[in-house]
Amino acid sequence: MTPAEPAAVASSKSPVWSDSGDAPFEDVDATPVYARGKKGGRRKGKSGAGNETVEIIKTIFFALLIAFVLRVLLFQPFTIPSASMEPNLYEGDYIVVSKWSYGYSKHAIPFSPPLFEGRISLPLVSHEPRRGDIVVFKLPRDNKTDYIKRLMGLPGDRLQMINNVLFINGEAVRDVELSRQDVENLYGGSQVTIKLRETLADGRQFNIQDWGPNNVSDNTPEFVVPAGHYFMIGDNRDNSQDSRFDIAEGVGYVPAENLIGKAEIILFSWSEGASLWNPVSWFSKVRPSRFFTVLH
Repeated sequence: MTPAEPAAVASSKSPVWSDSGDAPFEDVDATPVYARGKKGGRRKGKSGAGNETVEIIKTIFFALLIAFVLRVLLFQPFTIPSASMEPNLYEGDYIVVSKWSYGYSKHAIPFSPPLFEGRISLPLVSHEPRRGDIVVFKLPRDNKTDYIKRLMGLPGDRLQMINNVLFINGEAVRDVELSRQDVENLYGGSQVTIKLRETLADGRQFNIQDWGPNNVSDNTPEFVVPAGHYFMIGDNRDNSQDSRFDIAEGVGYVPAENLIGKAEIILFSWSEGASLWNPVSWFSKVRPSRFFTVLH
């Protein structure tokens, strides 16, 4: 071999670089695997982080979409703000309302957008409201405020309170006293509270609460429920502004379109004084005996 031959052999081989992976290779196929991996890995890392962010955004979007669909079509939670439905619902109860029970109106959708008029029923699922159902509805006076009462009058029904007894279509609703006790009222005095069980003509039963005779709503004129409307009464008979009072100060007749759904179950319950901003109250004010109570 001549002296020139070793130089020729050496020049025919690919150059050897350090294993830092930063050599400017022009021939990708000739690039060592470890060098390609490191250089390509940095590019892929940026892309991978971007893809992960996109996946998180997609997950959040679909989770919110599913929650929105469930809230519009199936269930909606409500918190009971007053004592008008005692002894069945107490202030602080957190209930779930089924929205498919009576079909859908614009009020079944958040903010009540004027997308359509009337109600849309679902075959085999929706049914007409029934006397005795606990119903959440929009207050007819403003079509914004959520109210909850017991539906006691169907379209065409005649209802009247006479001497503290409810009459429906001329027949007295049977009741049986369960208990009575003295409780302190808002003014520091004593108030007799009576618990009774009412039985409708079809045999449906539920408990109500009353303060005895001679209260403002114990005697009323006869109400005739117009077509397409319902008559609502609170279970706490002497502490409920309902359809027994004119729409200006009470509820009046409730249009079918205003019904949101049927109250089904109490999920959770906290007594007075519980606050979202006071975690201690979540445990000190909880009423576990009311959890998962089915409503009748």
